[in-house]
Amino acid sequence: MKQSREIKTFIFSQYFSEGLRITFGVLLPSLVFFQLDQPSLGLTISLGAFCVSIADNQGPITHKRNGMLFCSILIFLTTLLTGSINKYPFLIGLEILILCFFYSMFSLYGNRASSIGMAALLVMILSIDHDVTASQGALGHALYILSGGIWYMLLSLSLAQFRPYRLAQQAMGECIREVAEYVRLKADFYDNETDFDENYKKLISQQVIVHEQQDSVRELLFKTRLLVKESTLMGRLLILVFVDIIDLFEQTMATHYDYQTLHKTYGKSKSLKEFRSIIIKLSEELENLSYYIISNEMPQRLTNFKSELERLKICIDKVEETGTNAFVLKKILINIRNMVSRVDKIYTIFSQKHLSGQEIKNEVDLSKFVSHQNFDFKILKENLSPKSSIFRHSVRVALMCLFGYLVSKLFPVGYHSYWILLTILVLLKPAYSLTKQRNIERLIGTIIGGIAGALILYSIKDQTALFVFLLIFMVAAYSFQRLNYVVSVLFMTPYILILFSFMGENNINLAQERIIDTFIGSFIALSASYLVLPNWESHNFKYFMGEILIANYQYLQKVASLLSGNEIDITAYKLARKNVYVSSANLGSAFQRMLSEPKSKQQNSKELHKFVVLNHMLSSYTATLMTTLLQKSSLEVNDYHIKLIKRSLYTLSEVIKSMKDVELEDIEINGSDSKYLYKKSNESDLLSEQLELVNKLIIDLQKIGQNQV
Repeated sequence: MKQSREIKTFIFSQYFSEGLRITFGVLLPSLVFFQLDQPSLGLTISLGAFCVSIADNQGPITHKRNGMLFCSILIFLTTLLTGSINKYPFLIGLEILILCFFYSMFSLYGNRASSIGMAALLVMILSIDHDVTASQGALGHALYILSGGIWYMLLSLSLAQFRPYRLAQQAMGECIREVAEYVRLKADFYDNETDFDENYKKLISQQVIVHEQQDSVRELLFKTRLLVKESTLMGRLLILVFVDIIDLFEQTMATHYDYQTLHKTYGKSKSLKEFRSIIIKLSEELENLSYYIISNEMPQRLTNFKSELERLKICIDKVEETGTNAFVLKKILINIRNMVSRVDKIYTIFSQKHLSGQEIKNEVDLSKFVSHQNFDFKILKENLSPKSSIFRHSVRVALMCLFGYLVSKLFPVGYHSYWILLTILVLLKPAYSLTKQRNIERLIGTIIGGIAGALILYSIKDQTALFVFLLIFMVAAYSFQRLNYVVSVLFMTPYILILFSFMGENNINLAQERIIDTFIGSFIALSASYLVLPNWESHNFKYFMGEILIANYQYLQKVASLLSGNEIDITAYKLARKNVYVSSANLGSAFQRMLSEPKSKQQNSKELHKFVVLNHMLSSYTATLMTTLLQKSSLEVNDYHIKLIKRSLYTLSEVIKSMKDVELEDIEINGSDSKYLYKKSNESDLLSEQLELVNKLIIDLQKIGQNQV
């Protein structure tokens, strides 16, 4: 059952849809012109289609259109230039040096612009060894490339218009699936055998993935006028579900407590096992929901949580009967009830009767939650400095591609020496860790795929059977290119070998040549990342530390406002929450990259890991406080609470000022006032305990921060 669901989820996913779209767009021109006895012309048009498919990133239709159109123009101009000078090695070398630097700097403007630069460099490299002036002519070759790009752009936009909500559905399903995995990791904290430090690492890594998925859905929903403003039920449903998923994710973060103390206090009872069981079932419910959304079917519940919650309540009552204070367990139970209620609400949204009565509140504010990419020339000008990591990366790419070109000319190992340049281009990343990871994945995929491709060509001679294999490998390679790079390369290598076999090339020699060229390119790329203007994460880590501290400060300010009896703007609060998620994800990503670097280049890794974990805990405790305060109509606040929040904000501001030269916005925090309730209660004690934990965490962060200044 689970395996069949996994297969169906993949088939209905955005990744498989992307694989089918690219395969059809790239293969069709070659098939058509092969029938017209002009195979070389078909391959040229297919190359143009493939290059533009690289820029066909996920996002709103207008962004996809603009990106693919700009990409088509650039690959046309690049092909024309390369075709005009490809008889002159010196000019080609100069072109490689200049264009590799120029197009690599596109990374400053986001992933879509970076993909456009990659497509332009790809078409440049593939045009170097082609004597286009003899067959099609430089202009003719460039025009065919352009026609392929335009063909693919029209195909992609037509499919997007035909099913405008499908991509958003698929992205939403993937997002919910990753949130489900985050919830499952939270459940492990209630297991006695869990290594808390290791689980925190997994949790932070998963938070990075959740943020990426949420950001992708935000762009699709909030930047697309069709989805936000059109009054159809599907558009309304997607936004309402996403808003609830974001709130559910915060609710999950809010179920954060001192787990070691929990196990010491309640470890002998069955309550923690019951908590783990019900949280795991919640994650399974979310995974079930993601399956139905991706499959475009009406969701059906897996679990009736009413009986589960009743059993959990009985278990907590038994703890209380032993004389142990079970107030913390009751708070966790309330949080879990809220999560269950949120999941139930999401299921009810899919009822058309219920959905028709729902409205999207603060629709004007939706655009505030999306990051806006600025294409100002000043950004490029400001980054023309060795201090910029993108500048250093661009110089590295330019020098190494030129070096790879010289190696391919001076020591030719076959007729496809451009594979060395392609390998360098694909593998060289701004960070050493990413380059290292891609190197390993590329080598594994190429070796296994090369052997598999050679065996297929050696044992199968039927052209129809080979074409079927070609189709399967193409779809698989393009489907996994964003999902799993190793698998993508593994399928791409035999697909390329089969493609060249149709053109009459020797399969064994070709497989050998591709593996050798990949090894050469990989060695050059990895060596360059270590030796040529290296970019070590430990040098940039202080920046990410400052960003997360500021985000947590602004998030904690919302708690202070509520404690002071002030009303807060919900949009401003959710923006502060989003900034914490973004900054936390950036910090976690940077730390993961640092751990993949050589030990000699890692500075204070243990301290920095502690800093990452402490910030995650601070965000979680703040989320807990916000959830508690927003749900209470009367706040049991006293002078001690005000003193703690003031001290926390002051200490955190001092840490920030020592690391970043910024002005922090102060808020008025009221002291004693008759509107506060001073009676001692479990609620008041728990609030004091949580504020004390926040204050202690900030003091620990201050100690680590002082060592980094």
